[in-house]
Amino acid sequence: MPLLRSAIDRFLSWRDGRIADPRFRAWAARFPLTRPKARAEARALFDLCAGFVYSQVLLACVRLDLFEALARGPLPQSTLAARSRLSPEAMQRLVDAAASLRLLRRDGAGGVALGPLGAAMVGNAGLAAMVEHHALVYRDLADPLALLRGEHGQAALAGYWPYAADGPHAALGDADVAPYTALMAATQPLVSAEVLGAYDFSRHRTLLDVGGGDGSFLEAIGRANPRLSLMLFDLPPVAERGRQRLEAAGMGGRFRAFGGSFLEDNLPRGADIVSLVRVIHDHDEARVARLLRAAREALGPGGTLLIAEPLADTPGAEPIGAAYFGFYLLAMGRGRARSVEEISRLLRDAGFARTRRAPTRTPLLTGLIVAETA
Repeated sequence: MPLLRSAIDRFLSWRDGRIADPRFRAWAARFPLTRPKARAEARALFDLCAGFVYSQVLLACVRLDLFEALARGPLPQSTLAARSRLSPEAMQRLVDAAASLRLLRRDGAGGVALGPLGAAMVGNAGLAAMVEHHALVYRDLADPLALLRGEHGQAALAGYWPYAADGPHAALGDADVAPYTALMAATQPLVSAEVLGAYDFSRHRTLLDVGGGDGSFLEAIGRANPRLSLMLFDLPPVAERGRQRLEAAGMGGRFRAFGGSFLEDNLPRGADIVSLVRVIHDHDEARVARLLRAAREALGPGGTLLIAEPLADTPGAEPIGAAYFGFYLLAMGRGRARSVEEISRLLRDAGFARTRRAPTRTPLLTGLIVAETA
């Protein structure tokens, strides 16, 4: 195996050396057998350069509510221009751009219709919320070298996610937690559906969701499992939002909310399954180790822990973990996406006996790791 690995490395070095030569690139673009690959690579490189512009086209469509407007069928471009308060020329420019990105399309009658990617945005409040949220991300990434060198000052994302900072987190008030709690609630249905499709909760008695926000995840799991008791642990103002949500959903009789910080307080006991949904990638190794030990102690023998979040080693989605979350979490202040192997090691160190990866339907969105106590 080391000899094979060495041979592969030598070949990749030779290949990259050829690609770095302008004369080879010009030849590859002309030669019939290499021309398709050369053009595809040129397109991929240009897409990297133009990605921000593409995302802003999407943002314009979201802010103008074009996808929902076209959900019932095509409309004349003039109608879209009038409802969007754009000039005919500006609307044509936007439609042309969105059509090139498969967000919209021109229909046979000359109207504007949904494209395949725009159709996927219809009714997808979570994805629309993330598109809006990225305005903060782009602000922090305006100077990536300053971010990498720690010279960027106060990042917008660090203020948006106040629990990522050092300090007494239990003292955060409702105004501090309201923005990010709303974003997590909007995007939670995407993750809840993945978890419900990958794991059977029917054999469990009580689920404790740690860092569970306003209870969106618990509500989804609870509706699918009416005999399951539900517990939520989060910062006091967030836990209060969860209590209100679950009571309004008619689940107050089987729900309990606990306020505190898992970095400073013990977790409540009594659950036979604990969930950490999009939690551990927000924190560094020391914090994750403390949290996993706390979950192990709260579960006791025969308990189960679910970790649901994007994983760094998802085949075909490597840029999501390494590039997107790598820089997003850097701006946020701490944390990183981890591989299954890294998370499994942390779980073993925390005292969990068995770990496995449960396949999800959309692994680029979320991965699921199941750990059990002895």
